[in-house]
Amino acid sequence: MTMLPRFIQISTLTTYPASLLNRDDSGLSKRIPFGGVSRTRVSSQCLKRHWRMADGLWSLQNVDKDIATSIRSRRIFPEKIEKPLIEKEGLDAERVVAASQALQSELYGEKGTAAAAKNKKTAKDDADALNPSIDAQLSPERSELVVLGHPEIQFLSKIVREMASADGSAADVSKKTGEWFKKHKKDFQALKCGAGLDAAMFGRFISGDTDARVSAAVHVAHAFTVHAEESETDYFTAVDDLNNSGSAHINAAELTSGIFYNYVVVDVPQLVSNIEGCPSKQWQTAPRDVAGRLVKHLLHLIATVTPGAKLGATAPYARPWFVMAEAGESQPRTLADAFYLPVPLRGDMRAQALRQLEDYVGKSDEMYGSDERRWIASMYDVSIPRGENSSLDQMGESLERAVVSLEL
Repeated sequence: MTMLPRFIQISTLTTYPASLLNRDDSGLSKRIPFGGVSRTRVSSQCLKRHWRMADGLWSLQNVDKDIATSIRSRRIFPEKIEKPLIEKEGLDAERVVAASQALQSELYGEKGTAAAAKNKKTAKDDADALNPSIDAQLSPERSELVVLGHPEIQFLSKIVREMASADGSAADVSKKTGEWFKKHKKDFQALKCGAGLDAAMFGRFISGDTDARVSAAVHVAHAFTVHAEESETDYFTAVDDLNNSGSAHINAAELTSGIFYNYVVVDVPQLVSNIEGCPSKQWQTAPRDVAGRLVKHLLHLIATVTPGAKLGATAPYARPWFVMAEAGESQPRTLADAFYLPVPLRGDMRAQALRQLEDYVGKSDEMYGSDERRWIASMYDVSIPRGENSSLDQMGESLERAVVSLEL
């Protein structure tokens, strides 16, 4: 029986020296207790943000020239839909805003619209000082973050244009727009990757129209150190060039170091569904070229893009010295438990981390069996059961081929 690449799992180990990769609200490194000790942590939201915004050869923008990423903002409707129709096309502002707000109510519910309207006076006062002829008349920014792809923005702009150009008062425009969208919202949902590649990967929540939600196809765990946290307070000064006897600024910041375990899962049927607009059960018969390329790009982004703050002070640029990709049909499982007992803070901690990983994977296979195919890219000697040695490029090509051909 041929195995299908229903799930792809990617595990990495990366060493960071003195750095502050992800801070909490007090400016300290994020942490998580695990195995009886505190570990340094990098949130999944931080990781996804850096992968989504990365430039270069493996950026999401280079996956497919015809499919863009999404825009995330509370001001999408006033800035990307209303303002162009009013400024560039000369449509009546009151009617444009009425149609736009009707769409917002359909997509995000009355609650979000009411919350935004509550702040309209403040938004209008601010806008009056800047551009009383246009900005003061636009919808206020919403209370929640809005995620829309370029095809969706174009689709919604077309509706607003048509409704605002029709006869009737602003109230009539609002009513007609809501009625029209209810009848044609399947056209909105049917847009190919309408929400953008990043929304196809990481999902999108919409409070009003549940049918417009996008389920995440890429699941990202919080990265954490395989050993107990190692941190130090860095006392620093900024010297005053014109006053050698003193400093102009004195402060302290926390720095951490460690070996981080990172884990990512790709639900391939869901990814194909999100990109192609088909039901996830039909993923095997749908086109999978874009999904295959996206998986390859994601692998390279995981391996080459650094999440980090304090760039100028710490240069927190590192790449994993161990990458393992697995593809198969079984429900995914994290390898975090390999480090439930923290790696001792002595000796070659990289070698010990690999030994614990080898041991855990071996015992897991003995207990449950394994139908996954595994590829290993490592700078150091490692013996993962059934692992095929590979370069990162070869691993990416293998994963892309598996998704496109459905063969492992």
